[in-house]
Amino acid sequence: RVEVVKPLSVIGKNTVGSMQSGIFYGFVGQVKEIIWRMKKELGKNTKVIATGGQADLIAQEAAVIDRVDPFLTLTGLRLIYERNQ
Repeated sequence: RVEVVKPLSVIGKNTVGSMQSGIFYGFVGQVKEIIWRMKKELGKNTKVIATGGQADLIAQEAAVIDRVDPFLTLTGLRLIYERNQ
């Protein structure tokens, strides 16, 4: 099992470091590309909020993310629950 962390270098010094670099920077690249394509359809002024366990880590490398709210999904679920009571 390989821990997801921001590596010190893009080029790993060993197998684990190389895997961490590939996982981290590969995912950052995916996020940037998806956001770029969505903004193309929705407009450049679209605000991007990252949420979830790795949101802070990814947002450090993805300037296309405007804000990080790690609890946005849970907040939304709570609001839905409250409105249906």
